[in-house]
Amino acid sequence: MTQRIVNDFSIVVGTANGSGSQTSNATILRALFKMGIPVSGKNLFPSNIQGLPTWYIIRASKDGFTARRDECEVVVAMNPNSFEKDLASVLPGGAFFYDDSIKKPITRDDVIVYAMPVKQIVRNDPAIPSNLRDMIANMVYVGVLAQMLGIDMAKIEAALSFAFKGKQKPIDLNLNIAKAAADWAKDNLEKKDPYYVEAMDKTEGLIMSDGNTAAAIGSIYGGVQFVGWYPITPATSLAEELNEFLPKLRKTEDGKDTYAVVQAEDELAAIGMCIGAGWAGLRSMTSTSGPGLSLMTEFVGLAYYAEIPIVIWDVTRIGPSTGLPTRTSQGDLNFAANMGHGDTDNIILLPGSVNECFEFGWRAFDVAERIQTPVIVLGDLDFGMNQWMTEPFKYPDTPMDRGKVLWEEDLKKLTEPWGRYLDKDGDGIPYRTFPGNRLPGSAYFTRGTGHDAYAKYTEDSAVWEANMDRLKRKFETAKEYLPKPIIENVAGAKEGVIAFGSTVPAVEEARYLLEKETGRKTNFLRMRSIPFSDEVKDFVQKQDRVFIVEMNRDGQLYEEMLIAMPELAAKLVSVAYSDGMPPAARRVVSEILAKEIK
Repeated sequence: MTQRIVNDFSIVVGTANGSGSQTSNATILRALFKMGIPVSGKNLFPSNIQGLPTWYIIRASKDGFTARRDECEVVVAMNPNSFEKDLASVLPGGAFFYDDSIKKPITRDDVIVYAMPVKQIVRNDPAIPSNLRDMIANMVYVGVLAQMLGIDMAKIEAALSFAFKGKQKPIDLNLNIAKAAADWAKDNLEKKDPYYVEAMDKTEGLIMSDGNTAAAIGSIYGGVQFVGWYPITPATSLAEELNEFLPKLRKTEDGKDTYAVVQAEDELAAIGMCIGAGWAGLRSMTSTSGPGLSLMTEFVGLAYYAEIPIVIWDVTRIGPSTGLPTRTSQGDLNFAANMGHGDTDNIILLPGSVNECFEFGWRAFDVAERIQTPVIVLGDLDFGMNQWMTEPFKYPDTPMDRGKVLWEEDLKKLTEPWGRYLDKDGDGIPYRTFPGNRLPGSAYFTRGTGHDAYAKYTEDSAVWEANMDRLKRKFETAKEYLPKPIIENVAGAKEGVIAFGSTVPAVEEARYLLEKETGRKTNFLRMRSIPFSDEVKDFVQKQDRVFIVEMNRDGQLYEEMLIAMPELAAKLVSVAYSDGMPPAARRVVSEILAKEIK
């Protein structure tokens, strides 16, 4: 008898874009999570609305791994246009479920095949309105999988209750079909595949969230007051979540809003509004992706030179140009770090988990105001739009850092003239005032042209050079306020791995596989910010080699590190690739092994 495989496989559902499968897929994911099984969910969808194939990947991992796997053990085919591809993707010995109205030949004899009478089960329920049948039909595979894999139907009901916010009518319509499908499967299907789920306790105390929601809530907790944005995949949901939560969380006692969210006519207008709000003293932000970030370049240069704090969330997709708008990437790193013509430096925050998307949501404002500069939080589609397990979000445990602000009482105590761009403390960071301060000498003229320490226009070469040197000094000062890298050292390891963003879960699993299968131990540094801290250089110095894993063609983090520490170049090995897919551990392992010195 085939050995049971429990809580350690992937489920892939192939449907058509716009077919209403989102609720069904999320129901399976959340039901497994509620059973205590570590899971993650990834939606692979096309960048148009023409009904092209879409896939949803659910990974169950008893060991807690959450990265995508290339292997597909359980596949559900609901779309005739992807039927052949779905069938080909099943591992030998795997389970293939399909809608029996798809009249295409089964060309494999090494997989277990289960036909599902989807239309018949839906027609048998007279309570379903005819206009909803195609949508609710997706609940058939929910019920069949529940029966065949062992998913607790009570958890299915709880997941539906969450999805429909307790509204009983849609809960019942969907649940009844799932139960009917489960009953049909019990009576008509013989279990022949080895895949099962069983209750665990590995998700106790955890929640599920996507990174864009986490970032929105974190930004609200960080005191965001103004949001200027323009829709773009995959960043749109971040602004939408701000619109969802701000009305609930940010009102005065008499019901007045303490924020403004403006959907601008384009990205130029959005970033321009943010700069105006940041100049006026508001905690100001925008969200965008690669093409939008490109349009914002000139304004970001203005904010850098005029020293206006703003926060930009770049939820990265794959480029260049329009590229693959619904695929993930880390290809904006070089551009974001050097965004702006002339000599510019930008602070980059690199969240490596959904929880850090929340944390950097509020921390980015502290850094922006402390350093008085744009801060770019570089997320990506995989974190931003997909579902991940995470610790519950914690309210910031540090007071809000407004940086060097001179309020009216501060100005009264000054014994010498104040200069907006005067470096009094030697750290490159000047003091600022806000509009509305009525004391003489508190106002200044903000400009993007040459200015001296007192904000007066000048084209004096020496003054220009001194001011640019001060800005560079400020960039160095920023290091002490940025999130430090997280380092894991392993006894006996002589090699290191560096990663950031959504490559982190794949790298963590890849390191496990490398040690398990080849005996190679690796130390790990998770990059969380640029400019690089001293800990990064120290980590590289201690390794024989350091593999830098990232999702872009050219190895952009690798390039930034070469510039920052050229004397250590011989130790650095680029492990870069860009296929648009959420990173998988096996791919990381193969890429590292391919870098062996011949």
